[in-house]
Amino acid sequence: MTMTPTTAVDLFASALHIHPDGTVRATGRRMTGGDPGAWQVATFHVETDADVHADHWEMHPAAEEAVCCLTGGVRVHFRPVAPGGAEETVRLTAGRAVIVPRGRWHRLELDAPSDLMSITLRTGTRLERRSDTRLERRTGSH
Repeated sequence: MTMTPTTAVDLFASALHIHPDGTVRATGRRMTGGDPGAWQVATFHVETDADVHADHWEMHPAAEEAVCCLTGGVRVHFRPVAPGGAEETVRLTAGRAVIVPRGRWHRLELDAPSDLMSITLRTGTRLERRSDTRLERRTGSH
C-alpha cells in the first residue's frame, strides 16, 4: 500500500487532481489539458476580470464544471445556444455555485475581488477569444 504524505496543501498555489482509482494528488493548476481522467479542484483568488479571462469563452467537453464562489461575487455568462440568442447570466455570491453543462461555452466577470473554486475534468478544455466569436458570428463561419 502506498502512503500519501500527510502535509498541508496550499489550494491557492496548487490544484488537486482526483483520479478514477481514488488517488488524489496536489499538482500545478492547468487551464487546459490535465491528467487523463483526473478531476481538477482548483481555487483562485481573483481581483480583476483579467484574472478570470473574461475576454475568453471556455468549454469543457469531457464533463460538467462546478464553479463555486467562496467569497466576493462573480457573474457566469453562457454563450447562446442558438444563433442570435441572448447570453444567459447566473450571478454568484459567497457560498453559491453553478453547474456548467458539459460542452457549454461560458465566461466569468467579477462583481468584486473573489475566491473561486472550479471542479471539472480539464481534458479537452478549449478557450476562444470573445472577439473571435463576434467576428465568426458576423461572417457566419462559426
